[in-house]
Order: sequence, then C-alpha cells, then structure tokens
Amino acid sequence: MSISLSILLGVLLDRLFGEVPRWHPLVGFGNAAAWLEKRLNIGHARILRGALGWALLVAPLTLAAAWLNKTPYGWIMDGIALYFALGARALTEHGSDVAQALQHGDLEEARRRTGYLVSRETAQMNEEQIARATTESLLENGNDAIFGAIFWCAIAGAPGVILFRLANTLDAMWGYRNARFERFGKVAARIDDGLNLIPARLTALTYALLGQTRRALASWRAQAGSWSSPNAGPVMAAGAGSLGLQLGGSAIYEGIIEERPALGAGRPAEGRDIPRALDLIARSLWLWMLVIGLGDALAHFL
Repeated sequence: MSISLSILLGVLLDRLFGEVPRWHPLVGFGNAAAWLEKRLNIGHARILRGALGWALLVAPLTLAAAWLNKTPYGWIMDGIALYFALGARALTEHGSDVAQALQHGDLEEARRRTGYLVSRETAQMNEEQIARATTESLLENGNDAIFGAIFWCAIAGAPGVILFRLANTLDAMWGYRNARFERFGKVAARIDDGLNLIPARLTALTYALLGQTRRALASWRAQAGSWSSPNAGPVMAAGAGSLGLQLGGSAIYEGIIEERPALGAGRPAEGRDIPRALDLIARSLWLWMLVIGLGDALAHFL
C-alpha cells in the first residue's frame, strides 16, 4: 500500500507544516527559471529556445528523482516530494484570510489578500468581485496545487510529482500570451496542458459529485470549451455549478478590462461562498484519498 501511504504522508505533512517558510525548493527553481529565461528568450527560434530552457530545468531534476527513488524506502521520498508540491493548507489560509476580511467589512484588507491569489488588478474591487475572484482562484488551484500533484504521485511517485509541479511552475512563469512569452513559453504551456488533461477532469468530476451535480455537469458541458484554458475551464465551470454560483465575467488585467465567459449557474458570489469553496475542496481531497486507498488495497489483494 505504498502509494496510499506516500499520499497520506504528503497530505499530513502539508496539513501540519504548510509551505516551507524559507528555502522552499520551488523558490530556488523559480529563480533559476527567471535567470535562464533572460538569457534564452532573445533573438530568433524562440519556440526552440523555450523548449531547450524547459528541458534544462525540468529533465535533470526529474531523472535525479527517478534514480534516487530506487530504494526500499522510496515511498517516503514520494511522500516528501508530494509535500513540497502540495498547497492545500496555504490555499485554505489564503482563502480564509479573504473571507475573514470581508466578514469584518475591511475591503482594503480583502483586496490586498485577494492579490495574493490572483493576477488581475484588485485595487477597485467591490465585495462581489473579491468573492468571485477568490472563489475562481480557489477552484482552479484545487487542481493545480492539490489534485494534479496527487494524481501524478499515484501514477509515477516522486518523479511524477516533480515533473508535474515544475512544469506547472514554468507554465505560470512563461505561459503568457503576450509579446514576450507568446513563442518562448509555448512549449511550457502545452506540456502543462497535457499533464493536467486527466487530473483537471477528475477534479471537475469530483466537484460535481460533491455538490449540485446536475448543474455542475451541465455547466461543464456548456461552458468549459469557451474558456481560454482547456483545463481550467472544466474545473471552474463544474466547481461554480456545484456551488450554485455564477462566476466569470469582467476582470481587469494590466489596466485592460477583459470580458470572460460565464462559469456555472446561479447567484453572484458573496463573501460567505469562499468557505463553501474551501469546504468543497476539502471534501474532494478526502474522497480522493479514500478512493486511492481502496484502489491500492484492492490491487494488493488481487
């Protein structure tokens, strides 16, 4: 039952300690990625340069994890790798901070806290916009920071977790559709899309099963394809429908108002919906652990 033990270890470590406050491996990786991007993202053949940068950053660490994992205690390394990739506790803390600020009527603090979760501008947000942005971010990051990492841990152990988390980090840094990264970050964005293809749909299905299932499935089917990201669309549409909320709509990025497609169905988001989104993610996590544990036990009996 090493798979379920590894996942249980990673989840417990995250629950107990949260993100490492100093010397987090992903911080060092991000610094290395920023340094390399400045040196490669120049001149011609930027798609190939981006692919080279991705390989130089991700391949050595993934292969090193595969080599180190060939020990009788490899399941412990799997669990530790998962811990560094998970962000369940951090996600809960950030979401709760926004909800508490709204509960106390402190819009300025709520805007500041929302800024930790989203890339859109928050300075002029009202309560509904704060609740909407935070709920969208929580639902999407439920996949990126929790379920995607667990999926790849179950599939390939520490090498799978490291591959997924590093690819996701490079997509977050390089996967922008702007003049600087449109070509250089194309490979990073496509690889992240591929690695998230199955986990995102399993996450969307889990959200749907644990809430307003019919509304969630209908929203997923009707709305996911209109979203810019092939994986965020299903996750957020199903999550919004499961909660009975209408998300999406306008948002300001770099001073420009973007009209985004609708997500879900129901009433607009409110501050009280942020804890509901966190509860949906928490129940989804327990369901995943239960299913993986039962599957692991069944595999050992057969």
